[in-house]
Amino acid sequence: MVADAVYQCVQYLNKPAWDPLLPPPLPEPYYRPYTLVIDLDDMLIHSAWTTEHGWRTAKRPGVDYFLAYLSQFYEIVLFTTQPAYTAAPIVEKIDQYGAYIPWKLFRDSTRYKNRGLIKDLSYLGRPLERTIILDTNPDHTQLQPDNAIHLEPWHGTRGDATSKELVSLIPFLEALAIRGIKDVRTVIKYYDGKHIPTAYAEAERKVKQDLLDKWERDKQASQGAVGWVKAALGSLVRSPSKDVAPETDIEKVRKNAQRMYLEEQKYWKDNEETIKKQMEDDRERQLKEAKSSVLGMMGLAAPPSQAPPS
Repeated sequence: MVADAVYQCVQYLNKPAWDPLLPPPLPEPYYRPYTLVIDLDDMLIHSAWTTEHGWRTAKRPGVDYFLAYLSQFYEIVLFTTQPAYTAAPIVEKIDQYGAYIPWKLFRDSTRYKNRGLIKDLSYLGRPLERTIILDTNPDHTQLQPDNAIHLEPWHGTRGDATSKELVSLIPFLEALAIRGIKDVRTVIKYYDGKHIPTAYAEAERKVKQDLLDKWERDKQASQGAVGWVKAALGSLVRSPSKDVAPETDIEKVRKNAQRMYLEEQKYWKDNEETIKKQMEDDRERQLKEAKSSVLGMMGLAAPPSQAPPS
């Protein structure tokens, strides 16, 4: 009996509360083929305690843009080792409309192994070849290291180098989705040991420069041919208009994604009051329904009112 109880306790700690942890992917047009799992502490926020102010939480610079922009390409999952009762209120402030982080996983979704908490991506119910996890602690991702990109913890200082790391990852992450990479682990492994934002920026710069060099060569060859024909035929041939420098495929999609991001931000701003009122009305309705349900289960529902005696 005691041995069974101990075994059940160990199993409870060693496995997440649910399997799978996430519901089926959202349908079109909300479906995203790639999943981005993001840590909370020292990744999106930093919390510190002082005797003067108690607990205070700072939001990392660029978090709002990072989540809003990449939600066009990724299904974003917040995965923290904090319990829900402390983390959920913070997440609600980060994503106040619930538009960018559809799923939130807390401590009860982790595993306890090797004397620590682990985020086991195999329990998500998503293809590992299309899943990326951003974390500040390699121990959290030890079961799927090839899916992990590790960032230095952000300690709440806006001016330090780590404050920009999250936003600087955007070009790399959007490129993975735009290119439709079959297995993100192969690309992450290729950048192992490198500073991904810097290394990817250099690779993109080189592709752009190669495209511009080819465009210049083609333009010069075309102008030379036109010049020869014009000399032979005189004014019958018009000079071609000046060409516009070409864009890479990444740049074309990025330009459209930036436009959609700006349009969405304008929508939230223009309709802020209406949306907040709808959300508040929803909360009140849910509270009333929950209260009615609990009272009904307890047999405490108020009796119907009776007409006063005549």
